[in-house]
Amino acid sequence: MIPQEIRDTQNQGDFSLGKKQVVIAPAQGREHRSYYLNMGPQHPAMHGVIRLLLELEGEKVLDADVEIGFLHRAFEKHAETEVWNNVIPWTDRLNYVSPLINNVGYCMAVEKLSGLTVPERGQFIRVIASEISRITDHLTCVGASAMELGAFTVFLYMIEGRELLYQCVDKLTGARITTSYTRVGGVKGDLPAGYDEMVLGAFKKIRALLKDVDGLLTKNRIFMDRVNDTGTLSAADALAYGVTGPFLRSTGVPYDVRRAQPSLVYDRLDFEVPVGSKGDNMDRYLVRMAEIEQSMRIVEQCLKLIPPGPHSLEEKELIEANVMVDEGKKGMTGKLWDMRANVDPTLEGGGRGCASGVQAAAPAYNLPTKEETYGSIEGLMRHFEIIMWGRGIRPPKGESYAAVEGGNGELGFHIYSDGTDRAYRVRCRPPCLYIMTALPKLIIGGSVADIIPTFGSVNMIAGELDR
Repeated sequence: MIPQEIRDTQNQGDFSLGKKQVVIAPAQGREHRSYYLNMGPQHPAMHGVIRLLLELEGEKVLDADVEIGFLHRAFEKHAETEVWNNVIPWTDRLNYVSPLINNVGYCMAVEKLSGLTVPERGQFIRVIASEISRITDHLTCVGASAMELGAFTVFLYMIEGRELLYQCVDKLTGARITTSYTRVGGVKGDLPAGYDEMVLGAFKKIRALLKDVDGLLTKNRIFMDRVNDTGTLSAADALAYGVTGPFLRSTGVPYDVRRAQPSLVYDRLDFEVPVGSKGDNMDRYLVRMAEIEQSMRIVEQCLKLIPPGPHSLEEKELIEANVMVDEGKKGMTGKLWDMRANVDPTLEGGGRGCASGVQAAAPAYNLPTKEETYGSIEGLMRHFEIIMWGRGIRPPKGESYAAVEGGNGELGFHIYSDGTDRAYRVRCRPPCLYIMTALPKLIIGGSVADIIPTFGSVNMIAGELDR
């Protein structure tokens, strides 16, 4: 074990040489020494702020300590001081590469406690948003890991594919990364017009990009030498550490929350759970590449099976949202009731004609539409009640746990309600944390060079390591 006085040193450089220490008695008159090396917290291959304190003998890693406390976002404490709906933007920042999955997981926990059922169309939309997010997560992981091994072209291909999906996310939610799209009881708005064609067009280009990436990497001798039989984790060890997601599936264990504990409409969809056999860096790469294809299959099925949404409105029924607001402030609400608001893209799909398909029939939990808010005093009062601190939604007393399959594994939210307008206690199960606890087992015995592909396959998101 690395001595405490060495672990406590905070050297500033990325590769700072620590105190030397004699480890074993010399053999044949030669002295063997080990030395300590700080890898991080500022290091280009660390995927965020994290520090590895390594004990080395030459290039061999004898011991390692992992320090994760450089980014503490206090998510759980924030969630306990904000009203229930205001927590959704905080979930975006957990895994900011696939935020839509985080949104869904938190809202499912609140809905389970409250007894809310999301309409079928809303459930399909949640699955579509989550799987698009999963693809962006895997594209980022594989691309960044390949770049750190010298395959910069692969990184550009993967980021090109991610950009196509970010445009789809932007079209759906009004934001590219921090989306805050999901709502307790449903989603913010319906699918925009022409969305299926946009997504399917992006998938066609991504499949072509993945074919190129497969040709560049999978049989590449340099890449294979770096990832084959490095960072190996057995299935027994992975289960003992609580590891889930692609990391666990690479060891041959087919555990996927979408299959083991199906929620939303996953039990109605046909998809495979890719698994590996050796649990090394190569298997984790192959699992993620296969999961990208499976996620595209899921989205394509959802676009075919989703119940029909609202029909397009005639032009005479529309009124500009800013005009509706002004008329409502003047008290001219009589003529507004039969109108529909023509809103900007960030609010598109949230009007009266869409709400019933994407939000639960629970007025105490859902914000009224703009038409109701500005067209009736009841809608305005309801909007006020839900938004204001000290009021808002109030799930019954009790606790619930809901889990989703995040980009890195099981992402769970355990919430406890005391019947007030905010949670008494929120506990997040971040999948990255459990993989990081197993990291020393992955890198001890290997070389310093092996740390780069191994840590890249972890796909660590520092925002999840909130402890």
